[in-house]
Amino acid sequence: MSDAEKRALPPEWDDTNRMNFMFSQFKENRDVNTADWDSKMAFWSSLIIQNCEARNAVCFTLQGLNNAFRRKGMLPLGLAVVVHNMARCGKIQRESEFAANVDSGWLSWGVGLLLVKPLKWTFSALLGSSEVPLEESFVVLELVKKKAAELLNAYRSSAFSRRSLLSFQELYDLSSDFCADESTLCMALLQLQREKRVTVTLHEGEKIVKFSQPVSPISDVDIGIYQLQHSEKLLDKRMEALLLEADKCREEARAQLREGRKSQALRCLKSRRRVEKRADNLFAQLETIRSILDKVAQSQTDKMVLQAYQSGIAALRLSLKDVTVECAEKLVDQIQELCDIQDEANQTLAGLSGADEDMDELEEELKSLLAEDSVVDISGPLPEVPSTPLSPATEPGNHLPSVPQGLLNVTDEQLEEELNRLTLEDLDGEQRKTTPPTKKFEPAQ
Repeated sequence: MSDAEKRALPPEWDDTNRMNFMFSQFKENRDVNTADWDSKMAFWSSLIIQNCEARNAVCFTLQGLNNAFRRKGMLPLGLAVVVHNMARCGKIQRESEFAANVDSGWLSWGVGLLLVKPLKWTFSALLGSSEVPLEESFVVLELVKKKAAELLNAYRSSAFSRRSLLSFQELYDLSSDFCADESTLCMALLQLQREKRVTVTLHEGEKIVKFSQPVSPISDVDIGIYQLQHSEKLLDKRMEALLLEADKCREEARAQLREGRKSQALRCLKSRRRVEKRADNLFAQLETIRSILDKVAQSQTDKMVLQAYQSGIAALRLSLKDVTVECAEKLVDQIQELCDIQDEANQTLAGLSGADEDMDELEEELKSLLAEDSVVDISGPLPEVPSTPLSPATEPGNHLPSVPQGLLNVTDEQLEEELNRLTLEDLDGEQRKTTPPTKKFEPAQ
């Protein structure tokens, strides 16, 4: 038992009395003591799952459980009943059946655990009997779903995420931290295939996995892209090896030169030149492959754009299915006719309201004419100015002389004009030192 498996054991594992009860056989009839029966079943079911988690595995066999749970030379007597009950509850499934339900093509991968072999018993026999073959492998469905999710997350967060096709070996290296062996990785991939997240195939004896959403079969284009990517990877490794060899030749030439072996140092430099030339050739080939991959990626983008255009055209055609030029012209004519009717109605309503506006304007004009006729002609002489001084208005009994009523109708403009004229004449009189002539008001302009 590994250290991880030991850590997965429950605290009561060291309790002898408790373990004697757990290691004993189940009662044939659960109704005899339901509480004890259910307690023992829950203990072993949970412990089996914890043991698989500790091993980073999703499968187990009855033989493996017996070895893992051996205690002081004793074996649990009721594990077959536990396996039988877990299968009936849908917590586990036979590995061969799990693989066959997903895709029979996986059976050609050559994984021994997935090969269909004649079985001594069937699933129906499992449900009707507590006999379980020691070497029969079972898959814990809860754990295989977790491993599938971990594998998908590891792929999406890795440098491989820009590639849709990966080899089985690349995936195995990627999942080495959480998949114990190839069988566990196969189960996780089978679960992803059941969820329609991956597609698998064999190409020239190599296992290839395609990640895509939605999932699609592996086509010849996918195979071609995978071969280009595989060649790119190989050329990259050879380039690194040649560069290391060139550095090694240079260091060797330097060492020979220090020891005074000039001819051998020259041979080392010549070897370095040859290696660098090979590296340059490989680099040119690598650039060609990368250029092809870029063009393929661009073609895939162009294909998506064309598909989008086609979908747009199809949608536009459907939306314009019942629309014709004649129908559009009729609609335009009807709209124009309605607009003309609306304009005529607006003009009619505007005419009715305009009559009232004209009457108001006429009334205003008539009032202005009456006001002009009432203006008094002020072109005649002004009334004489009283010779006696005026008394203050505040004293009682003093009254101001009456102002002619006709002068009250003089406009402000006329008064302003007359005031300006008087001011000019006063200024002119002061300059001449003569008595100003008698002033008369001119008629207002």
